[in-house]
Amino acid sequence: MKINVIGGGILGASAAFHLALEGAEVTLFDAGHKGRATSAGAGIIGPWLSQRRNKAWYNMARGGAAYYPSLMEKLAWFNETDTGYKKVGAVHLHDLEERLQHKYKHALKRREDAPEVGEVSLLSEQETKKMFPYIREGYRSVHVTGSARVDGRALNEALIRAAEKQGVKVVRSEASLITEDNAVHGASADGESIRADRTIITAGAWSRKLLEKSGYWCEVSPQKGQIIHMRVPDDNENWPVVMPHSEYYLLNFGRGHIVFGATREDETGFDTRPTVGGQQEIMKACLELAPGLADAEIIETRVGIRPFTPGFLPVFGEVPELKNAFMADGLGASGLTSGPFLGREIAALTLGLSTALDPQMYNLSSTAGKNGF
Repeated sequence: MKINVIGGGILGASAAFHLALEGAEVTLFDAGHKGRATSAGAGIIGPWLSQRRNKAWYNMARGGAAYYPSLMEKLAWFNETDTGYKKVGAVHLHDLEERLQHKYKHALKRREDAPEVGEVSLLSEQETKKMFPYIREGYRSVHVTGSARVDGRALNEALIRAAEKQGVKVVRSEASLITEDNAVHGASADGESIRADRTIITAGAWSRKLLEKSGYWCEVSPQKGQIIHMRVPDDNENWPVVMPHSEYYLLNFGRGHIVFGATREDETGFDTRPTVGGQQEIMKACLELAPGLADAEIIETRVGIRPFTPGFLPVFGEVPELKNAFMADGLGASGLTSGPFLGREIAALTLGLSTALDPQMYNLSSTAGKNGF
């Protein structure tokens, strides 16, 4: 079966990789849009203590976290070990004892159904600060050993290389759908048309633009996130992910490389500029959490455009009223947690294989705009 995948971020790269594992003939179109969320993101793999109450989201995120060790094994088959993934654990901070105890009990409860959570323990203020010396005093934490970090750029490149080793053709250009009689018959890019039996759309925040060109409308909206990268003179290879009681995060990639983020900016469209206001927001929050980072060297600021659906829930399945077309999108801020797993799921669905997730729980109808699909 010939399958085109349009969108070469973490989700599309995973879909192409898993399709090839099943023997499909695959072409991956990667426009390499500036601001692609995968290229900007610093992945935190550990959704179990999230404050989100949506069960469908949690099932996908939990599945994503649980799938990572298996994915690493599969990539190793193709000698792809430079993935940016490492299990380092996480400390979930709080300065209020009652809420800390609630978080601790919540982690123990989650572990009953998700053994990948690992060991769960309460750390004192001194133990917490020893884990990540730059954070301010006054925090105790819940330590979860199963959490991991991942570099989105490194993992994305590893997936694409492993896909190419299986014969996947990568077209590094923006694609357009070839549609006729309410069906997709392939894609075109740079004057070349590549026919396909089925097409998977994984273009993130750019999916709406892609579909609109073919007369279809979907509500996938962009959200801007600014992330600051720093360097400190420490051997921090095994420091844990730091999760404060806010929407921010602090983690490291070893060799003194530390990341703090991220802003959540709506109504900014596809603006990929680092801004004074955005930088002020994250620097203020960073120094409130970790005043010891005041002397850290600023390496760069990355800006990513996250894709969201109206219901803030990722979607995947067949595109309504457009034959031969499948889509997976709307991963939002959890793209690096769920993307590789959802890529496997949309690949299986497209090939007519069974999926771990129920597609009805992530129906694309939630993304239909005023004109529908």
